[in-house]
Amino acid sequence: MRKELGLAILILVIGCVVAVLQPRFISAVNLYNMANLVGLYGLFSIGQGLVIITAGIELSVGSMFALIGVVFVDMVVNWGWSWPLALAAAIGMGGVFGAIHGFLVARVGIQPFVVTLCALLIYRGAARYYTDDATVGFGYGGDFDTLADFANGQSFGIPNTFLAMVVVALVMWVVLHRSVFGRYLFAVGKNEEAARYSGISTRAVIASAYVICGLLAGLAAVFLAFYTNSIQPSAHGNFYELYAIAAAVLGGCSLRGGEGSILGIILGTVLLQVLQNLVNLLGIPSSLNFAVMGTVILIGVLADQHLQRLRAARQARAVPAGAGPAPAVAGSSPKP
Repeated sequence: MRKELGLAILILVIGCVVAVLQPRFISAVNLYNMANLVGLYGLFSIGQGLVIITAGIELSVGSMFALIGVVFVDMVVNWGWSWPLALAAAIGMGGVFGAIHGFLVARVGIQPFVVTLCALLIYRGAARYYTDDATVGFGYGGDFDTLADFANGQSFGIPNTFLAMVVVALVMWVVLHRSVFGRYLFAVGKNEEAARYSGISTRAVIASAYVICGLLAGLAAVFLAFYTNSIQPSAHGNFYELYAIAAAVLGGCSLRGGEGSILGIILGTVLLQVLQNLVNLLGIPSSLNFAVMGTVILIGVLADQHLQRLRAARQARAVPAGAGPAPAVAGSSPKP
């Protein structure tokens, strides 16, 4: 919990500084918009975090948004599908993409970076071909109005995207921190070979992480489609995978695998949005958004390396002279 507590304090400090510099930061409208974006980004950042915990990476999330988005619009506008069926199909598409990635990584043995980088290009190209590179939108009226009202609406003054993220986060917290599957995820990320010799089906665990990431990407794709109300295949969702990686790394997920928490990922998403909001409110050119994000990722990685060295030095001092290293217990996971 030390990482999460430190991150929460950092968010409060930055928030207070920004509020002093620009009082609009704590206005109801701005806080609502930030909560809406935190909910949207948090949905797919959780999935990205699970993949990173297994020492993997998912680079195709933004392209998934484009392809799933244009197909979803087609289903509800042109095919006449009811919104529950279209919603299920969109989430299912994400799950299928995740299953393909998981198969190629876990069964075929291709590096996650290569698999998801190729998927990024394939899905983006497929989305552009599907619409002939034209922008598509929902228009007005239709059976999907109920879903649109929910995706863009609020309950008790809180954006529904944020509430959806909270529900997903609670479910995934139980899965990651209170289930055998969650312990397997940490064990595989820490040492896949040791986990396999301990009797864990490492291939199934890794593939499952990609499937969950794909399912959450499919859900987020629907929310994002209604948020933008139109989809330009060449640009929709561009670089969103980097936002997810940044949020996960900021939240304590080590790119080496085996570390991370759901609460940390959510706090990382909040911090990222606070920083982006700071850039907008202080009049910093929006073109620097990516520079800010890159700097944040770099700082997060450097901090992770520093913490790893401190932890290794502490463990070395704790081991008595002449004693061997403490045996690793496969399947164990850090307490949330």
